[in-house]
Amino acid sequence: MIYKQRAIPSELLILKNLDTRMRLDEKDKQYYANLKKGYEGEVMFDRLIEKLTCECLILNDLLLKQNNTLLQIDTLLITQDSLYLYEVKNYEGDYYYDSDRLYKKNQKEIINPLIQLNRTESLFRQLLKHLGYPTSIFASVVFINSEFTLYQSPLNKPFIFPTQIYRHLKELNTVSSKLTDDHKRLADKLLSLHVMDSPYRELPSFEYKELRKGVICGECLSFLISVEGMQFSCSNCGHREEIATAVMRNVREFRFLFPDHKLTTNIIHEWCKEIVSKRRITRILQKNFKIRGVHQWTYYEE
Repeated sequence: MIYKQRAIPSELLILKNLDTRMRLDEKDKQYYANLKKGYEGEVMFDRLIEKLTCECLILNDLLLKQNNTLLQIDTLLITQDSLYLYEVKNYEGDYYYDSDRLYKKNQKEIINPLIQLNRTESLFRQLLKHLGYPTSIFASVVFINSEFTLYQSPLNKPFIFPTQIYRHLKELNTVSSKLTDDHKRLADKLLSLHVMDSPYRELPSFEYKELRKGVICGECLSFLISVEGMQFSCSNCGHREEIATAVMRNVREFRFLFPDHKLTTNIIHEWCKEIVSKRRITRILQKNFKIRGVHQWTYYEE
């Protein structure tokens, strides 16, 4: 069963919003693309592993600390006798392996995922020992993309290739597994140690005044929005959406990008580029938030 769901990383959400409202430089665009592709690969693996029928606990996207060092686990599977730690990679195209190094076919070297896997496994093993949960760990790199090929791959490396994933999961289902309260206590302990947000986010600097204002289409992310009665209509893709729903989506975006700004009618009116009246925005905010202050000092919070 899924014991910890995977959330969209806050760093990815911020970059998605910034990419819509400002011009990212090439370095930031590439970083955003890599984050997005990595997350999509993890979600692909989630959809497969959640179909396991054996008795197990699945914890996704754990960020833990051991000896003041952070370790990130893409997917952790707890079974009766073992823990399975997966590092998921959404690489696409042709690669080759040579002398413990990984290269794209254009001879560009990339970081060998085994380096990260070995580091994560070592730190996690230390953490488990510290917690008093000695157990066997099987750590693997999962290449999730069906368009990935690795030439000259050694047989003794803990790689799971796209054509092997279903077989691996099928083998897990054949292993007898009966969970106890100890397994649940371990899962709960790991959840309690989960670090909510990584301190190592790589975000471009941005200010409110630099960002493009306006209501964004919920489907195609276009700014080509017009009001038609109680709905917004996108002239780019034809998507229609209730005004209140779209405004609240833009409110959440604003609060995510600027958590220290007070939420007011005026700021959301400006954020939506005045396409919605202040009166309507006030009604929407009053319906969804608590009112604080009075008159011109009124603001809203959860």
